[in-house]
Amino acid sequence: MNHNGHRSARETWQRFRSAARTFLASADGRQARWWFALLVTLLLGVNGLNVINSYVGRDFISAIENKNTSRFILQAWLYAGVFMLSTLVAVFYRFAEERLALLWRDWQTRQVLDRYLRDRTFYQLHESGALENPDQRIAEDIRAFTTTTLSFLLMTLNASFTVLAFAGVLWTISPRLFVFAVCYALAGSAFTVLLGKRLVGLNDKQLDKEANFRAELMHVREHAESLALLDREDQLRGRLHERLRDLVRNARNITVVNRNLGFFTTGYNYFIQIIPALIVAPFFIRGEVEFGVITQSAMAFAQLMGAFSLIVTQFQSISTYAAVVTRLDKLVNAIDDTCSPQNSPIQVRYEPHQISYQNLTLQSADGTLFVKDLNLTIPRGSRVLVASTSGHAKQALFKATAGLSCDGSGVIVRPEPESMMFLPERPYLPAGSLRSLLLLLGHSDASRDAEVRTMLSILGIEHVIDQAGGLDSERDWNGLLSLSDQAMLAVARVMLAAPEFVFVDRLTVTFDSAQGERVLSILAERQMTVLVLGKPGDTTMPYDATLTIERDGSWSWSSTQER
Repeated sequence: MNHNGHRSARETWQRFRSAARTFLASADGRQARWWFALLVTLLLGVNGLNVINSYVGRDFISAIENKNTSRFILQAWLYAGVFMLSTLVAVFYRFAEERLALLWRDWQTRQVLDRYLRDRTFYQLHESGALENPDQRIAEDIRAFTTTTLSFLLMTLNASFTVLAFAGVLWTISPRLFVFAVCYALAGSAFTVLLGKRLVGLNDKQLDKEANFRAELMHVREHAESLALLDREDQLRGRLHERLRDLVRNARNITVVNRNLGFFTTGYNYFIQIIPALIVAPFFIRGEVEFGVITQSAMAFAQLMGAFSLIVTQFQSISTYAAVVTRLDKLVNAIDDTCSPQNSPIQVRYEPHQISYQNLTLQSADGTLFVKDLNLTIPRGSRVLVASTSGHAKQALFKATAGLSCDGSGVIVRPEPESMMFLPERPYLPAGSLRSLLLLLGHSDASRDAEVRTMLSILGIEHVIDQAGGLDSERDWNGLLSLSDQAMLAVARVMLAAPEFVFVDRLTVTFDSAQGERVLSILAERQMTVLVLGKPGDTTMPYDATLTIERDGSWSWSSTQER
């Protein structure tokens, strides 16, 4: 492994240790300690019962060999008792492992989700394209990471307990067999790593390729009507086939490595079954041991080989796990490196009752200038058109004011989030009840039902209540309502929240002229300051002032009275 590989492994291990310490220090971590203590206790019980089982099995076989009926019946009852007790311990062990893994996954997912949603990090990751499929990494990779990490940890502990439990058993039977077991396992592990080291990188790629293919299929489902109307099946088929070819090509490489690895590991495991007999059988033939010792040596040898040969038996799982750890490490690093309002060169100050821009310059990541040295205070209670022939300039100002932009300099003074709302061009209506959709969290009780009905009536969409089946019916609004009704519902939500300032993206695209004037008038009646992104030709609407941004980033301000 090269220097970068060592550094990556070291950083991943340090991150894992930090996450584990944080988890154990949390409220869930205290509960996790009890589950882990129970697991260790059950592991000791499993290994102790396995040792007892080896001696009971030896005596059972020897009783058959000696045709000793009374001893045979006694050992059979002992055998049955050990089996029943082993079953009980094994089932509770599996239950405790699953509960601890679920507890860890729940905590870890909540931690990553909080960081992913904080300061609009999810948006920054999407805009930068710095990371593929963060949704899969959060949903699937965290599950695989927590479950597999716990599984490997317990397997390692179990292997240690097994070595302690069976090393003495095997040594008393044959020191030569014990030494051979250690050498055989070491050689097998070395060859397994040599043959399968490519799997880590291939599995990492496969997870992304599977996610890309699934994303394309989701795109078809989400845009089925548009794709059908536009007759884009051929182009879509080509993209899907390309994703599928990438997936299959990488999967073929994985199968080739697995084939070569399988030749070795399968033969390795087959020889484990006969090696004890080859070494111990001569002792029985010479009359030095009972026949049951052969079966006991086979069991002890198999247990020790299982403990010593974790790399051989679990290498494919280890390679997949290593890919998952790498992907999660990339997710965490991407979240840490993502530009956020805290480290943006644009300073945002929160002050009540005003929006102003001080020496604000906005540009793209490649240096294209959108807005240059904007110095402006928006008059309260006014309706302002932000007009530009460049859609990028308007969007840059819209996003910067919302705290979504990282490229530029200057100061933005704006009120706290609860006093300011944004209406994007396409309304966002999450699935849920009409009441939860229209009223802010914590204010969605039934006491405001009359106010909700009145507002919908003012906007001319009171029929939505009957169409939805009442205020409490859970609905998918995108499939139920027209785009115009969805947009009006978004306006109704703003009216009911009653912020001081409202940003509206391209009013004339979302509404026709009459609807747009109506929305502006209703917002103005409630003394809200409204900024609307539009084109220079939109000045026929009832605006109080216009902020015009030219293609070179220069700007001008004009009021209705001046015009």
